[in-house]
Amino acid sequence: MAKERSEVQKEDTWDVTSLYPNLEAWEEDFCALTRGKSESGYWPQIASFQGKLGKSPQELSSLLSEANAIERRLYKLYTYAHLRHDEDVANELYKNVYDRISLLYFDFQNETSWVQPEILQLPDETFKEYLNNAQLKEHRIQLEKLSALKPYTLSSDKEHLLSLARKALETPSKAFSVLNNAELAFEPAKDGKGKEHELTHGSYGFFLQSKDRELRKTSVLNLHKKFNEFENTISELINGQVQNHVFEAKARGYPSALHAALTPHQIDIEVYHNLISTVRENLSTLHQYVSLRKKLLGYDTLHFYDLYVSLVPEFEKEYTYAEGAELVLEAVRPLGDEYHQVLERGLGPERWVDRYENARKRSGAYSSGCYDSIPYILMNFKGTLRDVFTLAHEAGHSVHSHYSNNGQPFQYANYSIFVAEVASTFNEELLFRYLMEKASSHLERCYLLNQKIDDIRATLFRQTQFAEFELKIHTLAEKGVPLTASSLKEIYRKLCQDYYGKDLTPDPEIDVEFLRIPHFYSNFYVYQYATGISASYALVERLLSEGEKAQKEYLKFLSSGSSRYPIDLLEGAGVNMREPKPIHTLIDRFSFLVKEFEKESNAC
Repeated sequence: MAKERSEVQKEDTWDVTSLYPNLEAWEEDFCALTRGKSESGYWPQIASFQGKLGKSPQELSSLLSEANAIERRLYKLYTYAHLRHDEDVANELYKNVYDRISLLYFDFQNETSWVQPEILQLPDETFKEYLNNAQLKEHRIQLEKLSALKPYTLSSDKEHLLSLARKALETPSKAFSVLNNAELAFEPAKDGKGKEHELTHGSYGFFLQSKDRELRKTSVLNLHKKFNEFENTISELINGQVQNHVFEAKARGYPSALHAALTPHQIDIEVYHNLISTVRENLSTLHQYVSLRKKLLGYDTLHFYDLYVSLVPEFEKEYTYAEGAELVLEAVRPLGDEYHQVLERGLGPERWVDRYENARKRSGAYSSGCYDSIPYILMNFKGTLRDVFTLAHEAGHSVHSHYSNNGQPFQYANYSIFVAEVASTFNEELLFRYLMEKASSHLERCYLLNQKIDDIRATLFRQTQFAEFELKIHTLAEKGVPLTASSLKEIYRKLCQDYYGKDLTPDPEIDVEFLRIPHFYSNFYVYQYATGISASYALVERLLSEGEKAQKEYLKFLSSGSSRYPIDLLEGAGVNMREPKPIHTLIDRFSFLVKEFEKESNAC
């Protein structure tokens, strides 16, 4: 049984006291931020600027500075609340705290919903003058980015209406989160000897890597059986989320939901389509690997529950958290002493990481934080090599946050997911190369090659499959086609057949896998995992071949936050994601690794 939160050792938890020493301090800050409430809302100082932004650049500068200061405090309050909530999603006290700050942030969005339309309604000449005014220097990039959204910004009253609707529009995502993290309980999985094992979100991935095929099989069957019981409910939640995306895109005048998701970041939709078409053109490379997996496992039929087990069962290695952290630290040495020291403190004495699973803790892993906090990492560390790679991945995000927060003012410190997934997978590639250099036998090399091949399969091919699923269901919704459980299953089934080929048995469990994917409640999110790993591979190659120059440019990229558009930031670091070349290069790398693995496995 997973430990209760109260049983977890302090050193194994993240240090939320760096935000607030206790809940009472959080309450005090929350009350201080809201005590000025009047008829015009919580922040009358914001409302006092309405209708005055055209008077002088000083008015606009003062407004933006005031709004940024409030938002910064809100982020700090929100970060504490969501971290405590995720420690135990069934804890009513922190659920209440999380809900309160979420509602307050909605209120802030409502009370500032007039700002963007009023700025964009300024005469062109006035706007140009403001951009070049010294009083608005620190906000210039904000304003330039805002001007690009002018065609999709509504009048003040319509923007206010959309902001009021946001709480309701988040219901599908929140409902799925509660169902998935707190209410679904799975039948125990059974191993080949009939012994039962508790099945949770955290243990599921661990069991999929087990040598015991029966344990893998019953884990997949029992987990998907439970989701299948709710197929109509969850399908309706997905449909609701898709309809939200379609509604807002139409309301703002975007050609599609995809345009609405990508345009604010100046990412052309061809980047999305290039990813899908390039991967589809090269699915034969994935089919070859699936065929090799079937052959090496020696099975007559290959099933979904056989896709994650190591093809090198003779090599078995478990890692403590400390061992995993040390491997990550050694792997990132090519990034220089400063990067290494920052991460060393974070994985150790500064307690960025909440290390292990406990009862009702949020599943998976993530990096989180705010401008005024350390960059936190949620883990559910089980001791596998995959967990070590996950730690490297999330550490990449967190050090990225550290550099951005220290290199940019608050308004430019946040970075887009498009670049975030570069920093994380960059560290994974460094870790792989470090471990390969240290490998002392053919067996260990085979094990590592297998791990890396599966990482690329999961990050490039699988996430592109998810991205294509998202695109298909949004396109259907935009055409007015109903999204039902049966239609969603049919779409997902066909994609699985296309991506994995004839050597994977089309089990019914695969049809409902989409029901359990949290990222389908985010707006065209997952494609960035695939573009991210493609860009990061190119940048690692550059770092290791060019040395100090590439290192400096990469660290500058990490320090840039959102001070430029993501595509431009990557170009400055040395990779052009407007073209499909980095994706082709990674697919070639995948093919090479598969061939190397086949050769090494013959020598094992």
